[in-house]
Amino acid sequence: MLADVSTSDSLNLLPLETRRLILERDGKRLIDGIDLTINAGSLTVILGQNGAGKSLLLRLLHGLIEPTSGAIYWGGAAMSPAIRLRQGMVFQRPILLRRSVAANLDFALGLRGRAAKAARDQLLERVGLLDRVNQPARLLSGGEQQRLALIRALALDPDILFLDEPTASLDPASVLTIERVVRMEQQKGTKIIFVTHDLSQARRLADDVVFLHRGQLLEQEPAERFFAEPQSEFARAYLEGRIIL
Repeated sequence: MLADVSTSDSLNLLPLETRRLILERDGKRLIDGIDLTINAGSLTVILGQNGAGKSLLLRLLHGLIEPTSGAIYWGGAAMSPAIRLRQGMVFQRPILLRRSVAANLDFALGLRGRAAKAARDQLLERVGLLDRVNQPARLLSGGEQQRLALIRALALDPDILFLDEPTASLDPASVLTIERVVRMEQQKGTKIIFVTHDLSQARRLADDVVFLHRGQLLEQEPAERFFAEPQSEFARAYLEGRIIL
């Protein structure tokens, strides 16, 4: 029986569970029968080679695409508008409004009914963008745009934050800033689910690891065990920089 989530204040989104989750496109199975349980507390990193299905899984969990079959449960409940409002997502390429930095944050803050200016300035200060408040978002550097995308997601005060390779191709300062903010959010109680190709970053951040290969879930382990003793040949090859088709 699904949980009652009639009001947003009563939501308990975790554990996140998938049951026989399948996604097919053009006759090809891209997500292949994933049974997954993700609990509160830890920072979960999703790893796998290109084409493993990492980003697709994140989009399925966030409700951006519908599975071909199977189910996703948030604390025993199916996706709903109330659940969606308790989630945030940051993509590899920042998706920003063609407005000022301030307007991007004010929009997100307004969705949650939060007082705009004080909260906005606090968020901007956290990522070193307070002096850019009136600048058009599209004129920011790539690293600055991603930092803005991150704090705009945090302006929603999410219980769950999905991050799809948020630091790919960014300058080192932006990478460190984003990692610092993400870890602070995790320590505050926000559940972080983080996709990355950067194994050094995964080792720095991960509390537990989900490893995918060709759309299948091969391993879900505490990070220390996964990096020391991967259980599958595919995971061992991935960690050693070898490609196995």
